[in-house]
Amino acid sequence: YDNNTKRTAARAEVVALIETTFAAWTSDEVVAKLDAADIANSRLNTPDQVWDHPQLQARQRWREVETPAGPIPALLPAATFGGFEARMDPVPAVGEHTAAILAGLGYSAAEIAGLKAAGAI
Repeated sequence: YDNNTKRTAARAEVVALIETTFAAWTSDEVVAKLDAADIANSRLNTPDQVWDHPQLQARQRWREVETPAGPIPALLPAATFGGFEARMDPVPAVGEHTAAILAGLGYSAAEIAGLKAAGAI
């Protein structure tokens, strides 16, 4: 398994070996061992770990946005350009923009009213 071609050819064996070996360790132990061996890795965070992630807190990546149910925390988009901060508009209510979208697609007011009357929207 000393190169990618060999690892790819033996993928099923490699995955089974990794799963068997890592099954005895916690996620933190796996990351610590990989870090100590200078093996690139990353972890899949749970929602709670994302909310509390120190890097997201330090970089002030959270904003509060309004929703029909009240304010919630929202994560800024990952990409930033020249100090420009993305708009974090309120979350619309279900159906709030339906008529405007349908009108933009060419539906007439009468057609939209018909869809509403039929319970389709």
